[in-house]
Amino acid sequence: MKSNLMHLVPPVSRDRIISQFPKWYTPEACLQFKEHFHAQVRTACQQSTGTAGLKISKVVVVGDLYVGKTSLINRWDTAGQEKFKCIASAYYRGAEVIITVFDLADIQTLDHTKQWLEDALRENEPDSSFIFLVGTKKDLVSDAVCERTELDAIRFANEMQAEYWSVSAKTGENVREFFSRVAALAFEQSMLKELEKTGGHMAQIGAGNLIKLEKNMMEIPEGNTQVSLSCC
Repeated sequence: MKSNLMHLVPPVSRDRIISQFPKWYTPEACLQFKEHFHAQVRTACQQSTGTAGLKISKVVVVGDLYVGKTSLINRWDTAGQEKFKCIASAYYRGAEVIITVFDLADIQTLDHTKQWLEDALRENEPDSSFIFLVGTKKDLVSDAVCERTELDAIRFANEMQAEYWSVSAKTGENVREFFSRVAALAFEQSMLKELEKTGGHMAQIGAGNLIKLEKNMMEIPEGNTQVSLSCC
């Protein structure tokens, strides 16, 4: 049975292997300062050199119209329009990660992130989601403008209990690093929850998608097998 499951695991490119916990963008707005995965998670991965089930972690991306949500994740969105708010609650519900997005070139979109976050949090249990605040279109602003805007963004992030990141979907700056950190946090949280349920002996999470675990490494298969991205 185990050998049959192995054939279901898609090939993994080396650039999708996370062997160390991804570093934060700025210490002024950081969720966790640790540099390694939790000891229990590392032990579980070292002991499991075969195949382990991993449930999908739900990530929702919210923000105003034209702030660059689709460019950031290349997925369907509801364009930040009021007429879609009636269906948004279904997408917010059960989110392990909430990403609030604003345009670094449009400070008003930063002001609106708190309301977007409130809408998303309303559909989830308290303290059940990792929260990120992401400034997009970094390539469109000068370094000086970016620095000034980031001062406000970091203040917002602290008030929102979010981790701040600045990215450019056009140039790719910080995009891979950001999503690696999102995936690492979501993966570790899922692993710890499952290990707590099983007394620290099993790495099986759900009966759905699979992740191949190698000693001292966690591999991210091609496609969105671990992190399911929905955006509103």
